[in-house]
Amino acid sequence: MEILFAIVIFGLAAVGLGLGLTVGRGPVRTSCGASAGLREGRCSDCPLRRQANQAEEAGQ
Repeated sequence: MEILFAIVIFGLAAVGLGLGLTVGRGPVRTSCGASAGLREGRCSDCPLRRQANQAEEAGQ
């Protein structure tokens, strides 16, 4: 029974993501938390990195 419940929950999540793409809300946004453990730090197209760079440039 729990497996069926989990399948339904994941199915609803997938349908919701697909529906969001269909109506034009743009791609799903990911978090940058996973890249915190990388040696390079955040990826180059990370929105948090861009905000930090813009704030740093504005403060100069």
